[in-house]
Amino acid sequence: MNASTTLLPAVVRPAVEDRHWLFSDHCAGPVLDLLHALDWIVVATPEANVHATSPDGLVYVSWLPEDPAAWTRGCVWQIQVQPAEGDAWVQEFGIDTPAVAGFVAAVVAHSSR
Repeated sequence: MNASTTLLPAVVRPAVEDRHWLFSDHCAGPVLDLLHALDWIVVATPEANVHATSPDGLVYVSWLPEDPAAWTRGCVWQIQVQPAEGDAWVQEFGIDTPAVAGFVAAVVAHSSR
Protein backbone atom coordinates (compact mmCIF):
# COMPACT_ATOMS: atom_id res chain seq x y z
CA MET A 1 0.00 0.00 0.00
CA ASN A 2 1.34 3.39 -0.94
CA ALA A 3 0.04 6.33 1.08
CA SER A 4 -0.30 9.69 -0.50
CA THR A 5 1.60 12.49 1.20
CA THR A 6 -1.72 14.27 1.66
CA LEU A 7 -2.86 11.45 3.96
CA LEU A 8 0.21 11.61 6.19
CA PRO A 9 0.01 13.68 9.36
CA ALA A 10 1.59 17.08 9.25
CA VAL A 11 4.79 17.56 11.20
CA VAL A 12 4.09 20.00 14.01
CA ARG A 13 7.01 21.82 15.52
CA PRO A 14 6.35 24.13 18.45
CA ALA A 15 7.66 27.63 18.08
CA VAL A 16 10.89 28.30 19.94
CA GLU A 17 9.05 30.53 22.39
CA ASP A 18 6.78 27.57 23.27
CA ARG A 19 9.83 25.52 24.21
CA HIS A 20 11.70 28.13 26.22
CA TRP A 21 11.48 26.07 29.40
CA LEU A 22 13.44 23.26 27.73
CA PHE A 23 16.37 25.59 27.35
CA SER A 24 16.19 26.89 30.89
CA ASP A 25 18.78 25.41 33.18
CA HIS A 26 16.56 25.32 36.24
CA CYS A 27 12.92 26.15 35.51
CA ALA A 28 10.65 24.36 37.98
CA GLY A 29 7.34 25.58 36.52
CA PRO A 30 6.59 22.76 34.05
CA VAL A 31 7.43 20.05 36.59
CA LEU A 32 5.45 21.61 39.42
CA ASP A 33 2.50 22.35 37.12
CA LEU A 34 2.45 18.69 36.09
CA LEU A 35 2.58 17.44 39.68
CA HIS A 36 -0.14 19.86 40.84
CA ALA A 37 -2.36 18.73 37.95
CA LEU A 38 -1.90 15.11 39.04
CA ASP A 39 -2.95 15.89 42.63
CA TRP A 40 0.46 15.35 44.18
CA ILE A 41 1.12 16.80 47.62
CA VAL A 42 3.39 19.76 46.90
CA VAL A 43 5.01 21.72 49.73
CA ALA A 44 7.28 24.75 49.45
CA THR A 45 9.72 25.47 52.25
CA PRO A 46 10.50 28.96 53.56
CA GLU A 47 13.92 28.59 51.88
CA ALA A 48 12.21 28.26 48.43
CA ASN A 49 12.83 24.53 48.02
CA VAL A 50 9.85 22.43 46.87
CA HIS A 51 9.01 18.84 47.78
CA ALA A 52 6.31 16.74 46.10
CA THR A 53 4.97 13.27 46.84
CA SER A 54 2.81 11.17 44.53
CA PRO A 55 -0.68 10.23 45.74
CA ASP A 56 0.46 6.62 46.28
CA GLY A 57 3.60 7.74 48.14
CA LEU A 58 5.93 5.81 45.84
CA VAL A 59 7.52 8.76 44.01
CA TYR A 60 9.10 11.84 45.56
CA VAL A 61 10.38 14.85 43.61
CA SER A 62 12.36 17.67 45.15
CA TRP A 63 13.44 21.00 43.64
CA LEU A 64 16.41 22.20 45.69
CA PRO A 65 17.63 25.57 44.42
CA GLU A 66 18.42 26.75 47.97
CA ASP A 67 19.83 23.56 49.53
CA PRO A 68 23.60 23.83 50.17
CA ALA A 69 23.91 20.04 50.62
CA ALA A 70 22.43 19.54 47.15
CA TRP A 71 24.80 22.14 45.71
CA THR A 72 27.82 20.20 46.95
CA ARG A 73 26.57 17.23 44.90
CA GLY A 74 25.83 19.48 41.90
CA CYS A 75 22.14 18.71 42.31
CA VAL A 76 19.08 20.92 41.95
CA TRP A 77 16.48 18.18 41.24
CA GLN A 78 16.13 14.86 43.02
CA ILE A 79 13.65 12.13 42.08
CA GLN A 80 13.26 9.14 44.41
CA VAL A 81 11.22 6.10 43.41
CA GLN A 82 10.19 3.24 45.67
CA PRO A 83 8.49 0.71 43.40
CA ALA A 84 5.88 -1.61 44.85
CA GLU A 85 8.21 -4.40 43.75
CA GLY A 86 11.94 -4.05 43.20
CA ASP A 87 14.69 -1.82 44.45
CA ALA A 88 14.33 1.86 45.23
CA TRP A 89 16.33 4.27 43.11
CA VAL A 90 17.29 7.93 43.05
CA GLN A 91 18.10 10.21 40.14
CA GLU A 92 19.61 13.66 40.57
CA PHE A 93 19.93 16.41 37.98
CA GLY A 94 22.20 19.42 38.03
CA ILE A 95 21.35 22.97 37.10
CA ASP A 96 22.58 22.45 33.53
CA THR A 97 20.19 19.58 32.78
CA PRO A 98 17.35 20.55 30.42
CA ALA A 99 14.01 18.76 30.10
CA VAL A 100 13.64 17.49 33.66
CA ALA A 101 9.88 17.84 33.10
CA GLY A 102 10.06 15.19 30.38
CA PHE A 103 11.88 12.79 32.69
CA VAL A 104 9.38 13.36 35.50
CA ALA A 105 6.46 12.92 33.08
CA ALA A 106 7.90 9.56 31.97
CA VAL A 107 8.36 8.42 35.60
CA VAL A 108 4.81 9.48 36.47
CA ALA A 109 3.35 7.76 33.40
CA HIS A 110 5.23 4.55 34.16
CA SER A 111 4.42 4.57 37.88
CA SER A 112 0.68 4.88 37.21
CA ARG A 113 0.54 1.53 35.38
